[in-house]
Amino acid sequence: MSNFSDKFMEISGKIGSQRHLVAIRDSFIAMMPITMAGSVAVLLNVFLRDIPTSLGWTGFAAAMQPIIDINGYVYFGTIGIMALFFAFAFGYNLSLMYKVNPLAGGLISFASFISTMPQSLNIMTPLEGADSSLIDGLTKLGLNVMSVDGVSTLETSEWGAIALKYAGATGLFTALIIGFLATWVYATLTHKNFTIKLPDTVPPAVNKAFAAIIPGTAAIYASAIVAFIAFALTGQAINDLVSTYIQMPLMGLSQGLGSVILLTFLVQLFWFFGLHGHNVLAPVMDGIYGVALNENTAIYEATKDIAQLPWTWTRGSFDAYAQMGGSGVTLGLLIAIFLLSKREDHKTIAKLAAPMGVFNINEPVIFGMPIVLNPQFVIPWLIVPPICATIGYLATAAGLIPPVFLAVPWITPPGLFAYLATGGSFMAGLVSLFNLLVSFLIWLPFVISANKVKAD
Repeated sequence: MSNFSDKFMEISGKIGSQRHLVAIRDSFIAMMPITMAGSVAVLLNVFLRDIPTSLGWTGFAAAMQPIIDINGYVYFGTIGIMALFFAFAFGYNLSLMYKVNPLAGGLISFASFISTMPQSLNIMTPLEGADSSLIDGLTKLGLNVMSVDGVSTLETSEWGAIALKYAGATGLFTALIIGFLATWVYATLTHKNFTIKLPDTVPPAVNKAFAAIIPGTAAIYASAIVAFIAFALTGQAINDLVSTYIQMPLMGLSQGLGSVILLTFLVQLFWFFGLHGHNVLAPVMDGIYGVALNENTAIYEATKDIAQLPWTWTRGSFDAYAQMGGSGVTLGLLIAIFLLSKREDHKTIAKLAAPMGVFNINEPVIFGMPIVLNPQFVIPWLIVPPICATIGYLATAAGLIPPVFLAVPWITPPGLFAYLATGGSFMAGLVSLFNLLVSFLIWLPFVISANKVKAD
């Protein structure tokens, strides 16, 4: 067991400290204020517009229209263009790992990402009810009128516009790939001294800016060339290619029940050996399930229809249904200790940990009981979250509860988290509390068994 533990910790430690994965993790973490602000705006509109409208309270929604509009502005400036924020954050954090000027790296990554986007926006306008003379007149003016699903449609384009589908959550994978390419080129040329050198008497800020000119220009050109070649060979923007052939397959694989159970189990396994499971697996949880969460938010904001949400399981789903009280659903453990534990050490730790456990902070339990490397509790620790995740997944897939589509602060108490994350679904809150009951029932026999073990 000792040899296995040492080897496991060595391998997982290397994974957790790999600089590219750390940069991805830190970049998603850096965007949390942006994501939260946009989610708050959408959530407010759910209660101010969507729910009142569904109940027929149109007067209330009309009275709240100024606030609803302001929330729309906030959404547009946050989740609507989050790929732009990520491009900068990733370039910044990756530059830190490469030990080059991080501010320049963030700006270069941002500019490189913009340079790969389509520069014009196509606008399709259906001409239902238009007579043939109008359509003939538009055609004679040189405008493009085509038939789409049997309806004459006018196609126009506007140069100098950026489509939200490239700047929003769907563009995150492209921002990741282009950000890595641009920052790598910038850092490599910088380390090889392909820079403009100024005298030491020049202010440091000016010196850093000039040092980034040659590597930064090369990095932006490299990104633009890649985008040009991709379009020349396929006729599609690189953003669409990445979304179709990389992002969608990866996210599709993530939506299977087996994938959800495996990832939930791995989080627990890392924690059992004293490693922060969420941090180690953050590139997957945030890079794939986080994107799914933001896409659900964007689709809901566009359609106002929960039935249109594309992803069953998102980043917030783990917290809503499999992390009540923290990793291991230890709130159920604390309840079991309060009710049937006879060990004073466990009850003392439970009293200290309970106020924090309500807000999903459970390090006192993990390291105080301890749970880490403790064979008494390894079985419930590893199986409770996957079981709870399975219940939440099946309830969502069956349509009993809506998918999680709003980011909620992870310290939100159990039940309330699921209620808010699903836009006010009482049933989602009940499923979360039911999972808490399930965790209590699984933890209970192990707490009773621990009564027979003498504390060291």
